[in-house]
Amino acid sequence: MKPLDPLTLERVARLVVDIDGPFERRGYQLTQLLQRAGWPQPAEYDGSPRIPWLADILTSTDDVAAVSRLLCRICDPLEYDDGLTSADLVRQALNAHLAAEQLTVTYVSGRPVLGQPGTDGHTTVFAVPDDLEARIRPLVSSEAFLQQLMERVAETQICEQHGAYGLTLIGIGSFAEALLLDVLTHRDPTLLQGFVLPSGKRVPAERTSFSLLLDTARARGWIQMDAHDFMKIVRDYRNFVHLRQQQERGVTPDRDTVGMCWGPVLAVLNDLETSR
Repeated sequence: MKPLDPLTLERVARLVVDIDGPFERRGYQLTQLLQRAGWPQPAEYDGSPRIPWLADILTSTDDVAAVSRLLCRICDPLEYDDGLTSADLVRQALNAHLAAEQLTVTYVSGRPVLGQPGTDGHTTVFAVPDDLEARIRPLVSSEAFLQQLMERVAETQICEQHGAYGLTLIGIGSFAEALLLDVLTHRDPTLLQGFVLPSGKRVPAERTSFSLLLDTARARGWIQMDAHDFMKIVRDYRNFVHLRQQQERGVTPDRDTVGMCWGPVLAVLNDLETSR
């Protein structure tokens, strides 16, 4: 995502504060929202008018990843007592403000994800975010590993550009699996000694399956259940590295398949960021 226009950010601030509206947030609630969105060093509300206070915070940062997380968080069903009912109303209002920026928030596996409107005006296109490297840098264990991850992403883009969609899906799954393994073992170094199966058996970290990584991340509360469940599709499509499995599934990958796989990956990335 590119930096948003200051006027767009001011409108977002007005939407978030929602003075006299059904979703009005008090000053302390704004601070809590920023914390839940993983805002870097969120400021304590200082008692000044809320909309200018929040607009100043949004416009004074060059961290577009933080802004992206906040846009998703205000549409997150977890933020509202009645879940998706209220969250979707906020999402629709937010998308009206984001239309001029060629951005839209939609739900993928129940999680809010930022994408771009499709050419038909109804669908959402998911692809590699412009700020992906900046977003995953704080999550991973080293700069060297970050560069390896970005090389894998670049390889998937080359495959997609040349119509090698099956290999693109394999690359997306490989990226997501490697990211999860590194983030989990970085957050909890004891996992380097092995991941525990439901049976109690311990599996060496280097042999841990994609499925067990997802289960572990969900059990630790680092990703939400919906994102966990829909990542199973990405995991299954990653297994198209075995042509037999693609034949058994009867899937002929195309550009839409690639976009549908990036959606759950971005939902997991959002969860990893906000649970950091």
